[in-house]
Amino acid sequence: LLARQDRVQKKLASRHLREGALVLYDLSSSYFEGSTCPLAKRGYSRDRKAGTLQVNYGLLTDARGCPVAVSVHEGNTADSVTFMPAVHKLREDFGIERMVMVGDRGMVSQKAIDELRESDGVGWITALKSVSIRALVEQGQLQMGLFDERNLLEIASPDYPGERLMACRNEALAKLRAHKREDLLGATERSLVEIKARVEAGKLKGKDKIGVRVGKVVNKYKVAKHFELNIDDAALSWARKSEAIASEAALDGLYIVRTSLPVEEMDAPTCVRSYKSLANVERAFRSIKTIDLKVRPI
Repeated sequence: LLARQDRVQKKLASRHLREGALVLYDLSSSYFEGSTCPLAKRGYSRDRKAGTLQVNYGLLTDARGCPVAVSVHEGNTADSVTFMPAVHKLREDFGIERMVMVGDRGMVSQKAIDELRESDGVGWITALKSVSIRALVEQGQLQMGLFDERNLLEIASPDYPGERLMACRNEALAKLRAHKREDLLGATERSLVEIKARVEAGKLKGKDKIGVRVGKVVNKYKVAKHFELNIDDAALSWARKSEAIASEAALDGLYIVRTSLPVEEMDAPTCVRSYKSLANVERAFRSIKTIDLKVRPI
């Protein structure tokens, strides 16, 4: 199969991809059990197997999520590093000169966007990271009140010249994130109460020792930024940062799709649907990992 891979993939590309079509790309990984694979490295585990060796693999599909080509990478390879090689493969190996690449917010880096701007015929669709969304809101370029009347609106920003930004708000996702945040805050406080009881009983002493135990708790639930902690040699207290929590909650359910495509080529709703079609690649990954090929673990 490895010897025939290029020939097989070229046939798949000619069958499923055409000039100017959407091409979806994403990266996943499987954890490795053994010691003989040169690609297996310690990296981010999408299978929630922290501390294990990983092998990464990128998948190119058509807009339906039909796989066309796969590339395999070392387990510590960043998502964004694999994106431009996938674009070059489409052009050089498959002979596709015009395409629209769709990748998630962690996949299409600003460096890749700058390179794509210099490549005629390659459009792209991705999304902003949360820190960039927050900056737009704080600068007043995105007004949250506009979502009271609709859930999709197109905006422009001087920070993203030559791009279109589609801001979307998903109420169901907003409620889910609010519920999850409250659960994490509550779980953190319950653990802090237990630590405080040990401190008051004299079973845990010393600012450093108390701080280590508290650090494990707040890092476990990833909500340290939402607590004001006061630790002394024989005392522990905390309070929620209400303003910080409210500021984060204001962005719940909000995401912004960004694209290089002009409105004449693709309208805002279609751009958003195209970005959401990355879920089709996730479906293909499930087949690779579990249903059909069962490469989790390797």
